[in-house]
Amino acid sequence: MEIKALDETVKGWLQVSRQQILAAMQQPLTVATKSNRNDLVTNVDKANQAFLIKQIHAAFPDASIEGEEGQAAKADRLVGLVFFVDPIDGTMNFVKQQANFAVMIGVYQDGQPLYGAIMDVMRNEVISGGPDLKPNLNGEPLTPPLDRPFAASLVGISGPMAIKNRLHLGELGLASSGVRMSGSAGMEFKSIALGRLGGYVSWLQPWDVAAGLAIGQGFGLVVTRGDGQPLDLLEAGVVVAGMPQVHAAFIAGMNA
Repeated sequence: MEIKALDETVKGWLQVSRQQILAAMQQPLTVATKSNRNDLVTNVDKANQAFLIKQIHAAFPDASIEGEEGQAAKADRLVGLVFFVDPIDGTMNFVKQQANFAVMIGVYQDGQPLYGAIMDVMRNEVISGGPDLKPNLNGEPLTPPLDRPFAASLVGISGPMAIKNRLHLGELGLASSGVRMSGSAGMEFKSIALGRLGGYVSWLQPWDVAAGLAIGQGFGLVVTRGDGQPLDLLEAGVVVAGMPQVHAAFIAGMNA
């Protein structure tokens, strides 16, 4: 696959997606809960996923899709071309703040990352990249993030995990330069790519991590489970993403 052509195609989808989301935000939202009162889904999530799935099927009819909303778009194996779609990442932020949410697409071939794109909808910023495409922001190359020591790095940690000190993450947050919590995996991966965070830990679904993992392949991001093992991108679980020094410190501290 020609990655630059894929990049232009996906960015085109995301721009149309953004315009549709902004238009929908001018109308009343239909909000429902999924697994709990803070796990929200809106009519906009569902409509945007349907739009993106339609584009993917038209351009890549043989591709499988792993999408967040509903069971119609579910991949059962990582064989061939697989698109991971998160139509609104940070739905609580979308509903409550109308800011700090993203649309994410990750593309994989036989389980290996090819490409990722994260659109910060309200800022109209798209970070994209992959193993064979240097990370860029709206087409402009990004300077690779620095690999700083843990104590000198700001880190992103899931709010509940930090507050409850799960896996020693509250203690680790205090050992860092400071903790930031955006409520959106896409915003956290964007901050890492821009050098604003050294790493991020949360419990994530495949569509939460696929785009960021792929983009991170272009600048040395390390992404594993909490025990340091590789991810299974068809399973949810704890994800540790970080530049090498921060990732190593997270893994050591979480498993102490």
